[in-house]
Amino acid sequence: MTIYIDPANWPGHGRMWSHLVSDLSYDELHLFAATLGVPPRAFDRDHYDLPAHRYPEAVAAGAVEVSSREVVRLLHAAGLRRRKRRSQGRSS
Repeated sequence: MTIYIDPANWPGHGRMWSHLVSDLSYDELHLFAATLGVPPRAFDRDHYDLPAHRYPEAVAAGAVEVSSREVVRLLHAAGLRRRKRRSQGRSS
């Protein structure tokens, strides 16, 4: 089981955030997140958003530190990448 985490480079809601991902399955990812006590609402399409202050905890639990670019590459390679849906009323 390998879970990956990127640096807390993503701002939102007055905090900085990391992403937790799996290169195997969502089941593996959900299990790891549950072990850390990460609430299900933190799951966003293909990753968990994790606040910066929890980064060391995730690494201590076994998450492997990688770059944000590597997180995206891993998701694509595993076939787990889910893109945001385009909004309905928007024209191109």
